[in-house]
Amino acid sequence: MAERRGLFLRRVVALLKRCVPPPAPTSFLVLLVVVFGVSYAVGSAVGPVAPGMRSTDTGPQDPPGGPPGDDTGDSGGMGDMGGMHSGGGE
Repeated sequence: MAERRGLFLRRVVALLKRCVPPPAPTSFLVLLVVVFGVSYAVGSAVGPVAPGMRSTDTGPQDPPGGPPGDDTGDSGGMGDMGGMHSGGGE
């Protein structure tokens, strides 16, 4: 009877060892969760760092170079750069 119990316990222990993930990756993931959790908590407690950086203008904005479909050939204000050439700093 004691032999059967010992065999059963060894099988249970072997099964548990196969099912449990390795400790190094598990602890790394736990550390990541803790660090991000603390970071989120501190950020929530402090609030916005630079609230004035948000734009208050809610109107539509055109991308650089004009509105879409505007084929005027304008290169976004780079027309005065005609003297530029790929001389490599010469």
